[in-house]
Amino acid sequence: MKHTSLTTLLIAALLSSCGQNVNSKEQNDSTAVSFETVVANETGKPDDMIIPSGTTLSTRFLPPKKFERIEVSSTSFANYLRNLPLKPHGSEVMKYDGNIKANRNIYDAVVDMEIGNKNLHQCADAVMRFRAEYLWEQQRYDDIHFNLTNGFRVDYSEWMKGKRIAVEGNKTYWVNRTSASNNYVDFWSYMELIFNYAGTLSLSKELIAVNISDINIGDVFIKGGSPGHAVLVVDMAVESGTGEKIFLLAQSYMPAQETQILKNPNNSELSPWYAVEEIDDRLETPEWTFSSNQLKRFKD
Repeated sequence: MKHTSLTTLLIAALLSSCGQNVNSKEQNDSTAVSFETVVANETGKPDDMIIPSGTTLSTRFLPPKKFERIEVSSTSFANYLRNLPLKPHGSEVMKYDGNIKANRNIYDAVVDMEIGNKNLHQCADAVMRFRAEYLWEQQRYDDIHFNLTNGFRVDYSEWMKGKRIAVEGNKTYWVNRTSASNNYVDFWSYMELIFNYAGTLSLSKELIAVNISDINIGDVFIKGGSPGHAVLVVDMAVESGTGEKIFLLAQSYMPAQETQILKNPNNSELSPWYAVEEIDDRLETPEWTFSSNQLKRFKD
């Protein structure tokens, strides 16, 4: 399959990519912040919430005092996200082309997972990638599926059979292209197709709306369209006495870059955790402001 046969889909997908310059308080990616300054700001972090030696999300970030992580099943998507591998403390976010994301002061950690060398792994792509990686590890191949921007559903179970998609005008369909196979190379090839021809617009239509009071790990704050953006809830904790909920957020951005665990720009004492009770009708993240009604969830 050549991209020239999918030009319309590609244009639509590009129009639903992560946007920029929406949050009036965001810092431009061209503004460099020294790592030395960031380290100094983290010194004496309340309750030692950031543990530099931690190699996973759950061992790097501890909840503040009186908060406990919510219980999750060992085979759940929530547990997968909670145990995402992290690059060493102080690592900088790398873009797909090997350059460094200049805006260092918006994140506290970098997820240690390859993103490829194409400008594909952006905001919605990271969300879909984590969901698909989890399902693939669980061998739940029939549950791996995403819609392209034209609404065509691309099932990984069909991809495994050696089928690929073709486009004629407005018609999209499967064709037999190669022998059946299911290894990580096949999986990543599937994901790069999804990255190419799906985005915030298509993903937002697939997900179901969730009330902010019912927020859970694996939920997505998402604004579909152009510009659009998506961030993923990757962990949660609760204060047993009051029931107050706090959560961690992860994002990728554009151009394609490694996934980062976001700082909380509104509460340096709680950062990187965000408090549900502090969200009125808006959630302000370092590079995007969402409405509280833009929280969504995967259906299965």
